[in-house]
Amino acid sequence: MEIDGACTLPSAERPTRVAEFETLFGQATGAEHRPGGLRLVFGVELAAKVADLAARESGCCSFFTFTMKITGEELSLDIAGPEDIVAALAAKVP
Repeated sequence: MEIDGACTLPSAERPTRVAEFETLFGQATGAEHRPGGLRLVFGVELAAKVADLAARESGCCSFFTFTMKITGEELSLDIAGPEDIVAALAAKVP
């Protein structure tokens, strides 16, 4: 699940970041794989955590686009990027 040269996160930090995403994905209340993207749904109480991780990931992996939307008590996170990378992410959603 890597695009050579596109991710600037140091290799030593990548396992920790993957674990952060896996933990976050485990907290999703819903998920939908779409062409070119993935939508995850969370409770709004996770908004700060979701925003922090998305912002950090945007800083090192410019091929991802993250869009958050809050509607009532629900937070949706749309993750867009190369289809093979998004498919690998979707496979990690329980």
